[in-house]
Amino acid sequence: MQSNLSYLLLFCCFFFIKLSFSQDLPKKNKITIPAIKNDSLTLKKTDTLFSSKKENKLLKKKDSTSIDSIKPKETIEDLITHVAKDYTIQDAKNKTVTLYNEANITYTDIDLKAGIVVIDYKKNTLFAKGIKDSTGYIQKPFFKQGNQESEQDSLIYNFKSKRAIIYGLKSQQGEMLTYGEKTKRVNDSTIYVRKIRFTTSEKENPDYYITTNKAKIVPGKKIIVGTSNLVLADIPTPLFIPFAYFPMTEKSVSGFLIPAFDTGSSQRGIGFQNGGYYFAVNDYVDLTLLGDAYSNGSWGVRVSSNYNKRYKFNGTFSFNFENNINGIRGFDDYSKANNFNIRWSHNQDQKASPNSRFTASVNLGSSRFFRESLNQFNVAQTQNNTFNSSINYSKTFVGTPFNMAVTASHQQNTNTQSITMTLPSLTLNMNRIYPFAGKNGVKKNPIQKLGFNYNMQGQYLINTTDDAFFTSKMFETARSGMQHRTSTNTNIKAFRYFTLSPSANYEETWQFDYINKTYDQANNRVVTDTLRGFKSYREYNLGVSLSTNIYGDFSFKKGRLKAIRHTFRPTISYTYRPDFRDNYLAQVQQSANPLDVIDYTLFDNGIYGAPSGGLSNAIGISLNNVLEAKVAPKDPESDEKNEKIMILNNLNFNSSYNIAADSLRWSNVSFSAGTRLFKDKLAVNFNGSLDPYQVNENGARINKFNPNIFRLSNANLTANYSISSKDFEKDSTDDTNNNSGNGANNPPDTMGAVIDPTNKFGKPNNNNNNTETKETKLYNSKIPWTLNLVYSATYRNNGLIPGEIGVHTLGFSGNLELSPKWKVGYSSGYDVKNGAFSFSRFNFTRDLDSWQFNFNWVPFGSNSSYTFFIGVKSSTLADLKWDKNKPPDRRLF
Repeated sequence: MQSNLSYLLLFCCFFFIKLSFSQDLPKKNKITIPAIKNDSLTLKKTDTLFSSKKENKLLKKKDSTSIDSIKPKETIEDLITHVAKDYTIQDAKNKTVTLYNEANITYTDIDLKAGIVVIDYKKNTLFAKGIKDSTGYIQKPFFKQGNQESEQDSLIYNFKSKRAIIYGLKSQQGEMLTYGEKTKRVNDSTIYVRKIRFTTSEKENPDYYITTNKAKIVPGKKIIVGTSNLVLADIPTPLFIPFAYFPMTEKSVSGFLIPAFDTGSSQRGIGFQNGGYYFAVNDYVDLTLLGDAYSNGSWGVRVSSNYNKRYKFNGTFSFNFENNINGIRGFDDYSKANNFNIRWSHNQDQKASPNSRFTASVNLGSSRFFRESLNQFNVAQTQNNTFNSSINYSKTFVGTPFNMAVTASHQQNTNTQSITMTLPSLTLNMNRIYPFAGKNGVKKNPIQKLGFNYNMQGQYLINTTDDAFFTSKMFETARSGMQHRTSTNTNIKAFRYFTLSPSANYEETWQFDYINKTYDQANNRVVTDTLRGFKSYREYNLGVSLSTNIYGDFSFKKGRLKAIRHTFRPTISYTYRPDFRDNYLAQVQQSANPLDVIDYTLFDNGIYGAPSGGLSNAIGISLNNVLEAKVAPKDPESDEKNEKIMILNNLNFNSSYNIAADSLRWSNVSFSAGTRLFKDKLAVNFNGSLDPYQVNENGARINKFNPNIFRLSNANLTANYSISSKDFEKDSTDDTNNNSGNGANNPPDTMGAVIDPTNKFGKPNNNNNNTETKETKLYNSKIPWTLNLVYSATYRNNGLIPGEIGVHTLGFSGNLELSPKWKVGYSSGYDVKNGAFSFSRFNFTRDLDSWQFNFNWVPFGSNSSYTFFIGVKSSTLADLKWDKNKPPDRRLF
């Protein structure tokens, strides 16, 4: 608003200067402004605008308007054009120029439009206003400069004093709309406004506004207002503030963050959450400090930062720490726990370095953090029992087949509190090369198709627990090693329809720690010591496979079904691997009997395990099946082509037979199947394992086949189905159907959207940041809805007891739009085996145009809670809100 006003006043000054020299001239649409030099007007003798004697006298006479207020170095570089639809009157006697009806004055990127514009160069003033007609007050003065616009009822500007008065000002700065009844410009740095209103509602009659009688504006810097009152729907509320300060800058500014008071827990007493300070460090980095405090002594602190370097990288970092106290000190139920959580996300722009990339995704901390957190937390996090982190740097060596990756990873199970970390893992890969290829890489014969690749991996592995995390104890059991792999293979066409693929693999393992076992006679036990040192072993295997494709087509003459194709891909393979474990065996006495010994190798506890044991002469069998159908269009006379439908995506069987084994030669038969039905809306996957052998009373397999040939040892069935109201609309397109479906690789989120009650809207987080106001219309009995179903079941049979169902659940989630602005979300599930509902959550949202209402509710269970939020959508007035929450009652132990 301030910058608009400055441009407007400067422009009016320029326009007034020119008109003062052209009072007796006939009306013209274009007026050329002479250059300004040394604070005075320099005119050419040949200028037609000054040919009369009267005009020459005016030039000789000193004019107060001849000195411009702009800097001496600046000049007017363009034409000022004025246009009026009805007429332009130049009154030489009264020294005025009047533009009437759709008056328009332009200069460079400045555009002033008004119903009436009057220039009085005798009084050194410019006056602009609208026109009154039967429809009301129209053609109000409208000023535009670049992307900034302002509208006012009328304005008066004095060129000599550089002061102005504007009535009925309306201006927009970012998301903030400002309405001023009377605005007075004192100088370039001070503007006073009387009876001003601030709002982010774009309605002609705003939903709300903050009103104040007096305000002082420093253009481009700040707005300072006196006693202010919040008005909702033109009804004043009892909410007053003695003064307010609004920074007017396009850059982020530092400031306090207002906390939310919490009285929802009797265990921790009253307190506040999410109060703190925001630091706008610079254009690339910010910092937010937030804290919680409660009357029982519990407290928490959160530090978060966002950073962004255009075309380089961007990311976020957060650190959360909470000191949770339960009970009263001195009583038996008193407990205290410190929990923390660290999150870091970093992404490198692909343009920054095409041949190298650095990324990070870190989520680590105390296993009990989300379950014991006192803050308004994302309740869905309590359902995740794993933390995963990865920091990765990769580089491709241009002109070579080599690429490298260095990774630090972290896996944490919050149920068992076990932690596995690799600090770091180094991988060096050589892409497959063909040293015997012909000219220009031609590969025709088996020798030319012979390819080689290489892979090296090194790891430093740490296994620890929550208690030893970030202490020296976590390194005591660390293991390290390196592994080298290389392989070669080729393929040969055999008997026209078969492909023969011989291969060879070599592997060498280096370990920098090994074990040594000794017998402790005093305690009658075996003692295992871990020693540091270099040890290595080598392995290799040879193999060959024979494969082909068999097609079966079945045609139909009647109906829409035209044909069914069955693709059958059988593969038989042979693999030879010597017994490498025997070369590294050692023995140790395990009891007082010297003959009671056990075998072990130095590498048994190594990071890559011990060498493979037992001679392997294995014949592998693999059967893959695909079933497809061709269906004619519904209208036989249409130009549409036959549609290809996948009936069975895959049906696979795999097994092997070890010739060298003295017993149990057959391995389990593993199988898997998958299909997608109803235009890919239903995805079904089934897999399992068939055991051909019986088991003894201890559950160990014995060399005796099952009476029924196979025993189903385990099986898993999953099904995902998505449906919405759009699927029943006649004009729905295939694209809509495909978008509403979820495949096997992308199952619907039955836990619902991730809800963060601490965000400014208090509504589900997603990638759709569209805050456009919806138009309310009658649905005519059509209520949009979506439904996602997930079914999961597992089966186990160990051969000793009858098989049983392990997991048997049905999850469902979706949304229901009761109106364009009312939306209900839900997510729940039912445990069929245990006969109870799983974690359930409901979300109610209401779009209040410039406001947002949200209510999240977990009705039952250990996480029973709710969060309530109502506040302004705009980030400018994000603190204008009211939120209330009732977190779950937490027991630390």
